Formats: sequence, C-alpha cells, structure tokens
Amino acid sequence: MSTRAGAPAAADGARGLPSFDVREIPFSARGSWLDLSPVVALHTTADDVHLVSHQTGMHPVLRLVPTGPTVASGSAPTPVPTSVPISVPTSVPTRWEADPSVLRWVREGGAQGKGVVEAAFDGTDAVRLRGSALGLRLVDPSSALTPFTGLYLFEDPIDASVVLTSYETGQRYRVTCLAGRMTVVGGEALGRAERAVELGGDPGGESWEAVVEELGTARDPFRPVLGFDELVAQRTAEFARYRERLAPWPDAHAPGAALAAYVLWSATVRPAGFLRREAILMSKHWMDKVWSWDHCFNALALAPGDPDAAVEQMLVMFDHQDEQGALPDSVAHSEVLRNFVKPPVHGWAVATLRAIAGTPLRPEQLRQLYDALARWTRFWLEYRRVPGHALAHYQHGNDSGWDNATTFDAGRVLETPDLAAFLVVQLDVLAGLADELADQPVDESTAQAVGRVGRDEAAGWRVERDAMAQALLGLWDGTGFASVHARTGERSRSQSLLPLLSLLAAEHLPRDVVDALVAAVGPHLTAWGPATQLPGTPQYESDGYWRGPIWAPSTVLLVEGLRRAGRDDLADDVSARFRRLCEVHGFAENFDALEGTGLRDRAYTWTASAYLYLAGVAAG
Repeated sequence: MSTRAGAPAAADGARGLPSFDVREIPFSARGSWLDLSPVVALHTTADDVHLVSHQTGMHPVLRLVPTGPTVASGSAPTPVPTSVPISVPTSVPTRWEADPSVLRWVREGGAQGKGVVEAAFDGTDAVRLRGSALGLRLVDPSSALTPFTGLYLFEDPIDASVVLTSYETGQRYRVTCLAGRMTVVGGEALGRAERAVELGGDPGGESWEAVVEELGTARDPFRPVLGFDELVAQRTAEFARYRERLAPWPDAHAPGAALAAYVLWSATVRPAGFLRREAILMSKHWMDKVWSWDHCFNALALAPGDPDAAVEQMLVMFDHQDEQGALPDSVAHSEVLRNFVKPPVHGWAVATLRAIAGTPLRPEQLRQLYDALARWTRFWLEYRRVPGHALAHYQHGNDSGWDNATTFDAGRVLETPDLAAFLVVQLDVLAGLADELADQPVDESTAQAVGRVGRDEAAGWRVERDAMAQALLGLWDGTGFASVHARTGERSRSQSLLPLLSLLAAEHLPRDVVDALVAAVGPHLTAWGPATQLPGTPQYESDGYWRGPIWAPSTVLLVEGLRRAGRDDLADDVSARFRRLCEVHGFAENFDALEGTGLRDRAYTWTASAYLYLAGVAAG
C-alpha cells in the first residue's frame, strides 16, 4: 500500500510543474487512453496504483505493487524472463509523488535504505518504468480468466516480452524488460490463477527498467528512442508549453492555473472509437465521456492559446449530430447515448470563443460552426415545441444538464426560462453569423457543396429570436420566472438557481425583469459561490448534486449573465469566490456550497476550464 502526505489540493512548485495526489487526479498524458491511479471504479479507490484503460469503459488492467529486496530461495539465476521465480517478493510501504512528467513510489531510508520506482509516459500508449532498490509487481487485479472476462498471460517466443490480453478493453498489454530482471508468474494459466510480472526485486537491489504498452494484435518490438531522464525532460517541456498557452499569467494571479492546465492536458485523448477528434474527457476517472455541453466550457479554456484546438473541441459532439439536428447526450470510446440531450448553450459558447480566441477563426471554421448551430437550433424549434407553443421544452431534468434540480420536482416535461434564454442567445448568434457569412465571397464549388448563406437567413433567425424572447416574458409572474408543464400547462416555481440563468438573455429582457433577477442572485451566494438550490430551504442538500452544491457551468453562465445585465461588480465577485474555491479545494465535480469541500469526482475538466476561463477574464 502507498500513501501520499499533504493537502488534497496541489501546490505549485516550479512554474508549470504542479504536484498532485493521484488519489484525486490521475497520472496521465495528453492523447493517452491510459492513466495510473488507485481510482478503479465509481467512487472506488484501491490501496495500490493501477494501470487503467478507458478504451470500452474504465478498466483497471494491472495493479502496481512496489516490492523490496527479496529473500532468495536458493535457486540459481535463470535467463530473463523466467517463469520460475527464484525468490518471493515482499510488498513495501511507499509514498506517491506525482507531477505532469513522472509518478514516483518512494521508500524513505531505514533498515532497507531508500528506494524508488518511477513511471513516465512514452507517447500515448506506452508507460516506461524504472526502479532502484525497489522492485515492482504488475498483478492481474481479478486473478480470474473466463471465456469472456479477465487477462490471459503468456511469454512471446519472438521477442521475449510478456503479453497480457484483456477481454474488457479488447487490447493487449505488452511488458518488455529493458534492463535488469523480469520474472513471470502464471504464464499460460487458465481459470483462476495468480498472474503477475515481477520487475527487479533481486536481492542485490539493482536498477531495472521496463515498458508497458497498450496495443492491438501485433507491433514491432519496443526500441526506446530516449533515455528515461530525457523522456521526463521532454514531458516536462511539453506540459510547460501547454500550460503557457492556456495560462500565461503570473502564478500570483491564478495560483491554481498550473494544476487546472494539467487536469485538461491529462484528460485529453487521441481520436479513437466514436471520438473522431482529439477530445477532452470529463475526467479520466469514471466520468470518462464527453457530454454535449461540457465540451463548450473546455473549448473556452483552449481558445485564447489554441483557437484551432478550441474549435475542434466545439465540433467533437457535432460529429454525431443526427438527421433531426439533435446532439447525443454523451459520447465515449465505445458508446453513443441518445436517451437525453443537453441544453443549447452552444451559441453563447461559440460567440464567447470568438471573443477570446488568440487569432480570428477562419471562414471555413465559421461556416462549420454556423451549419452545426443552425441544425441544432432547428431541432429545438421543430422537435421540442408543442404545436401552437412558442417555447421549447425539456423532456427530463437530464436534458437541462441539471438532472435532479428542484425545478423538475413539479414535473419533468417543462418549458423553462433557462431553455428559452439559451435559445434567444443562440438565435441571436446565428443571425450575426448569417450576416457575416453573407458578406464573405464563396467560390462556386463551396456554394454547390454547402450552399450560400443569405441575409434572408439572418432575418429569419431574428424573427425567431424576438418571438422566443417575447414568449420567455410570458413566464414572468411579476416577481420571478415560472416553468410550465408542456402537456398540462400547469405553472410552477422553485428556489433553484436554474431560472436565474435566464440572465444570459438580459440584453433582450426589460430592465425591471433583469433587476429582479439580479436581486435574486444574492441569497444563493455563499463564501464559495452560487449554490444551485437556495440554502436554508427544505429541498437544499449539501451533497445533493443539483439541489445545493456549487457547479462550474452554472457559475460561469451566471457570471456571464450578470455581465450582460451590466453588473460587472457582482460578476467579478462571484468569479473571485469560485476561483478561490478551486484554489483551496481543487477541481471537483461539484462542491459543498457552505463548506467548500470537493464532492464526487475530484478531477473534472469543466471545473478546471471554468477556473481558467474566469481567471483569463479577470486578467483582462
């Protein structure tokens, strides 16, 4: 078992190299579907670090156990590798140390002396390992092989590597000894058996090195291009460049920026499976998907330093837009879910992305985004409006992104003010884009392929925008916005923060309505930010998901709404509270609104992105 002392939130060391606790943030690298972490399943943390793959889901492939000098059994040394252990390895207590370039298991000095095992990513699908005065045991976590589950282990007679095949991931894991000793346990065993690869751990405690690769059916033997120290230096420089693009400000302005950048960098995966572009997963813990609104916030974090990557992140979900224009609820390596959708915040996100992008977007990028937004908006207007109704509706709280918010206690199929406001903004953005694209020259081949955008389209979007804004006002009851059941017409009010997100459309609302909405924000604010349910109400729950905790996307959208309402002072205050929350308690899925404690998944990318976006706005 290994431990790491220290606070849960990382503290920056040298610029660009944050340290972190692998129990909260996985050790990984940009582009990889692998991570090293003791988090092995939903809300499940093991005693040991595991090699975890996110292909076909979250799967702990190997358990990594540091071992001390072993007691020899008296057998003579045998060639490497060998299936006959000459000694019995003993696990030893170590502590974990991690930064973006290297993960270490460290045994302090004592009777056995100091020892260390180190891990570093070599590319996106190989993990290099080396040890000194400590060995490492790579263990099958389940020890059970069935016709449909488990690992099968064998020694490859061609290159002397050890291969483990996984039913769960559909991949192979090849272990190659680069220096020192490697021993195999359970080679070619079937059914329930111990399966392990032992690296180092010989009585002399000498140094060793190995590599574990995730691969398909076959690959040429591994040949290292860089030495281990050179590899660590390369990773350090790669992350430092990434961090500088995303957060070039002084550390004092945003003390959590380096760690936020690492959360994004490490959760980024290369195109594979259903994800056709480089994508930022929500997390490399169990939330290893992209949902159809978190990608918007992650795109905003990328926009100032890497506009092209930001556009790719915006488009990653539109690759799965269906014939009706709908986006899926979520996309993972091997899964596309369409049982729900997510709210149409994309128009706001595209406009904001353009406003903060380090360089202007190219005409072809604007056209891609326009066409995608147009189809997405038509879905809401054509397939989510009851005939004769001006307002679109959600079919479940999940469609809003606020799964269990108290807004939906009175009914699930609701016409809500937040949805109407998002569509007002999106229709306005489409009108502006249509005007812009109508002014751009289009060659004949492009016109034949995708058509021309005319000013009549812009006029049509504005008509829809104004009608939606007027319908939104129909939900106002003099003191606040109500929701209406799309089937029965029954009106309901809640003390959720959700209706206040209608401030995003403040520029299209009367001043008295805007002022009343702004006044309603104050009671939701705690020392850490805006609670999603009014504290003190019977429905408030400290760990109630959308019934109390502070979330990143709701905070960002509220801050944006306050700015559009002309309340920069309050927007700055809310932003500062949330940024302090992240600096003290990390980048969790959500936070206890009163205590600030991080809840659920502790390495959430949209939380890190919200921090970076708000810090960038504050930097000016």
